[in-house]
Amino acid sequence: MKHPVDVHVGKRIRHRRWMIGMTQQQLADRVGIKFQQIQKYETGMNRVSASRLWDIADTMEVPISFFFEGLDTGNRTDAEIEGDLLADKEALLLIRSYYAIPEAQRRRLFDLAKVLSDAA
Repeated sequence: MKHPVDVHVGKRIRHRRWMIGMTQQQLADRVGIKFQQIQKYETGMNRVSASRLWDIADTMEVPISFFFEGLDTGNRTDAEIEGDLLADKEALLLIRSYYAIPEAQRRRLFDLAKVLSDAA
């Protein structure tokens, strides 16, 4: 049975990998493992050891704490973790595209989105 923390950490690995445009193979090559192992980490099937998480964080240029952000100290169920917006590939692609826009234009787009959401 998957532990909710392992599932959360795996989703955060996948989230960061998508955000920086890295494939599972590229991440695996950089940390010295097979891409199938990355798949198992990302689904929570395998638990990530502390030293491996250190290597992954270093490769993806985030602090170790990144992988635990949004994790409650209370008991969370798999369903609550599954509902995480960052688990949605479309949302992640939208975020990546958003940050690819030059800052001045991105700010105007943000303001427009805020006005539209307030009007809805």
